[in-house]
Amino acid sequence: MIFDYNVIWEAMPLYLGGLLTTLKLLALSLLFGLLAAIPLGLMRVSKQPLVNMGAWLYTYVIRGTPMLVQLFLIYYGLAQFESVRESIFWPWLSSATFCACLAFAVNTSAYTAEIIAGSLRATPHGEIEAAKAMGMSRMKMYRRILLPSALRRALPQYSNEVIMMLQTTSLASIVTLIDITGAARTVNAQYYLPFEAYITAGVFYLCLTFILVRLFKMAERRWLGYLAPRKH
Repeated sequence: MIFDYNVIWEAMPLYLGGLLTTLKLLALSLLFGLLAAIPLGLMRVSKQPLVNMGAWLYTYVIRGTPMLVQLFLIYYGLAQFESVRESIFWPWLSSATFCACLAFAVNTSAYTAEIIAGSLRATPHGEIEAAKAMGMSRMKMYRRILLPSALRRALPQYSNEVIMMLQTTSLASIVTLIDITGAARTVNAQYYLPFEAYITAGVFYLCLTFILVRLFKMAERRWLGYLAPRKH
């Protein structure tokens, strides 16, 4: 079997366009997912039963259902309701890009919220006592001590979530978006060369994964260096 490099070279602009789409989907999903996950994570560690239960139910439902089902419900399911089609939100909900970003953001917010909640629960008791000794209010203690500390410690787990979201963006091709996987599907449909088409897509994902892992390793060395064992 001979790998047809000529076809891949001719299709490279399509793959590069798909790369930009993948990066846009990933960046927007992670941004809005993280913004939603922070209050959800705080709710998950709340001592108020109703607050805690509401956040738990959200994360349980989202983590307990497949990402593909959530994407289909948002992109195809909402369109069946006339009230949605006549609402002011329809210009956004009729956009494949918006629906994909919304579905991915909702999905990652649930997983990230649990990561943040776990990191908050693992906060050393000494940090809490020190904040109280300084006379900080509960709000100020969370804003200046607990939440920044928890976010730093959550970096290793969050890096795994980011990598998983990168792989998840490949589902966007199912709702007509030409991301990296969508580019591979287009090349395969045109030339009937699945091996070349999907191997190239796999190489793109491997390169992106390598870059993300390196970036998170740098972030961990910068913000988690104080947790590393001291060398004697």
